[in-house]
Amino acid sequence: MATFPPYPTHPPHPGGPAGGALGHAHWWQRRAVRYGALITLLALSGLVILALVREQTGTEGFLVGLGLAVLPVPLLMAAFRWLDRVAPGPWRNLLFAFAWGACAAALIAIVANSFATKWIATATADPSSADTLGATVIAPIVEESSKAAAVLLVFLFRRRDFTGIVDGVVIAGVTATGFAFTENILYLGTAFGTDQLTGDRGIASVTAATFFVRIIMSPFAHPLFTVLTGIGFGIAALSAERQHLRRVLVPLLGLLLAMSMHAIWNGSSNFGEYGFFAVYAAFMVPAFALLTWLVIWTRQRELRTVREELPAYAVAGWLTPAEPYALGSMRARRLAREHAARHLGKPAAREVAQYEAYATSLAFLRHRGRRGRAGADFVVRERELLHELWRRREVARPALDHAARMTAPPVPVAAPPWPVYGAYGYPAVPNPAYNPYRS
Repeated sequence: MATFPPYPTHPPHPGGPAGGALGHAHWWQRRAVRYGALITLLALSGLVILALVREQTGTEGFLVGLGLAVLPVPLLMAAFRWLDRVAPGPWRNLLFAFAWGACAAALIAIVANSFATKWIATATADPSSADTLGATVIAPIVEESSKAAAVLLVFLFRRRDFTGIVDGVVIAGVTATGFAFTENILYLGTAFGTDQLTGDRGIASVTAATFFVRIIMSPFAHPLFTVLTGIGFGIAALSAERQHLRRVLVPLLGLLLAMSMHAIWNGSSNFGEYGFFAVYAAFMVPAFALLTWLVIWTRQRELRTVREELPAYAVAGWLTPAEPYALGSMRARRLAREHAARHLGKPAAREVAQYEAYATSLAFLRHRGRRGRAGADFVVRERELLHELWRRREVARPALDHAARMTAPPVPVAAPPWPVYGAYGYPAVPNPAYNPYRS
């Protein structure tokens, strides 16, 4: 646990010992090399998966599938981004997760599923049983493992951005959204090709039925499965570094649960004429509701952590007394950004948003430190975050102070016989000449 000075000290220089490089990195350790290799891998995977899907559906079927499959993507992405609003991760992590799911994971799934199903059909001389086994056993194992790889990569190489359950849920959900997007193109494009051959049109067509099942009824299916893996990695992120067994077993348990739920969903068509609807109503919907409640509850707990941990920095002089309350309220945060944008423009609003994100990371870091779960770089990371807050204080503090006064609950008090001043040191009667941003 770090000790705090009684007043803000001069922040460390970014190029100093705390932030400088400790040595020359090998060429394969350079960021440009790693980013280039990753982008090349995803681009090649995307080109190959595009060619495979187009070959199977035809150009017209591909375009129809693409137009229909894209419909649920903005809604799912917005939902996961909303969950991530307390401590928003960088966009590059979300872009990587979506691209991995849509390109790399989908390519692995198509190749591995096809190979395994053909091998089983050849070995058993029973194509129908091979298809059933492939859908209920092979596909869940291959697909959930390929999607879990994205969560594992972010967990290992973007550890600072992966601090808890919500981060695991968001990365896993976005990865699965990308995977479902590509899979839906394939299914909808194939259904359209079937309708072209049979001449079916309208609501009785295979395309309409596929659209209803995959886009209307179950757009959350793949995200729901993979979120279980994400929760496992989130619990591992909250564990102390010395708890090696827990950090390995819990993600594996989450992956096994994801595979099991995926297998039950794929096998629902084998449970009789109404097996699909029975599994959907008795299993999928309750599981979706339970996980939704869990992530929302976790989101509220994160806000409570911010309110409980930041007052220590206010006492030390790094924050004003009003900031812990404002930073622990999503409404106050929004009002602060709007206030800054209204008075100083959009760049100021972005500065306030960054201030809120750094302050939240600081609260989570202190929370892990108090519980003995912080890493060896706790002090270095704490000073980095305090430095970022100190750089943005001139813009963010007035906005957050305004938001705190706007959202503070009313406190009934008896009228005293002496003059009363407003909260946080400002006059109770607004002064038109007062400008909090003027130095």
